[in-house]
Amino acid sequence: MSTGSSDLIIVGAGIVGLAHAFEALANGLSVTVVERDRRPVGASVRNFGHCCIGAQQGELLDIAQLSRAGWLRAGAAAGIWAKEAGALVVARSETEAAVLEELRAERGADVVQLRNAAETAEALGRTEPGDLVGGAFLPADLRVNPREAAPALARWIAEQPGARILWGTAVTGVEPGTVHTTRGPVHGDQVLVCVGHDLDYLFPEAAEEHGIQRCRLNMARVEAPAAFRTDSAVLTATSMLRYDAFTAQPSAARLRAEVSAHSPELLEIGANVMFTGLPDGTLLVGDSHHYEDTTPPFLDERVSELLLDAVAGVLGVERLRVLERWQGVYANSSRGPLLVRDLAPGVRALSVTSGVGMTLSFGLAARTFAGTLKATA
Repeated sequence: MSTGSSDLIIVGAGIVGLAHAFEALANGLSVTVVERDRRPVGASVRNFGHCCIGAQQGELLDIAQLSRAGWLRAGAAAGIWAKEAGALVVARSETEAAVLEELRAERGADVVQLRNAAETAEALGRTEPGDLVGGAFLPADLRVNPREAAPALARWIAEQPGARILWGTAVTGVEPGTVHTTRGPVHGDQVLVCVGHDLDYLFPEAAEEHGIQRCRLNMARVEAPAAFRTDSAVLTATSMLRYDAFTAQPSAARLRAEVSAHSPELLEIGANVMFTGLPDGTLLVGDSHHYEDTTPPFLDERVSELLLDAVAGVLGVERLRVLERWQGVYANSSRGPLLVRDLAPGVRALSVTSGVGMTLSFGLAARTFAGTLKATA
């Protein structure tokens, strides 16, 4: 291995690490990315490919808006499908509609565009509105193909002057100026550790102090109904119970009580019933949330069936044909959505400890190089 030094070493070729590599190059820095696997296989490829801008609140909304611009720049540079498709939030009760109306009153009619039942049904490919009350379109949200975005970005980075990605190279230790690996030392002026839920493998005390756990999710890819016609991400009532922009609204508590009364089984599995379309016409559907320090590899079919039935209900179809199933995973902490920790001079760890890594990745990178991303501990 070459012992040449880089301005920046990034540990981890997930989307947060790759976004930082992209921004480092844009800022004229040389960069080395060190990744233990041969390609991205973690949280960055196992998600919905939904950059969920409009459902964020406060500082995360500011970071998400920065990230949106970064995704579009990276998409143009690296040939990544990054579609300004927005998100459709479906309302199937008056309480759900009230939350959307309250968010519109807070954000404005351009940011939260209300839809009636017929318009929502048409987007979903339903012949009749049925139980639909209405919905809202959030135009700021982006869509990417999670199976292609990180790999395409990595290929582009590796082709740039001053950049290299060391695949199949496990990190055994980090100290100022040096990352020790299974292929020898890698030297650089600054080190950024972006390994998500695997921070405990390198810095267990930092992970424990932030309360990082692994969140595992049941997800699937299914055939889309023939009439389904929207490129937007589709969110539902359980989504409104998870994202801060919705939970901050006056009717949010009433919505939780309502969902608890009619679908307690969905709350028991931490469901976020949502789905997104891929360019090949299939749908990514899910998902459940279970939190543990170490995740078992097994998928509970009962959980998968609950989610599939819930998605089918939103689409107005009897059943969905499953093409693939998998277990998603990401870092989670009840202590906050971000871990930004300076571990030693010139060594910083950065993990998104909530399910919005795709959403925040480029915004975090922009703040890093602007010098405005402050340590959380």
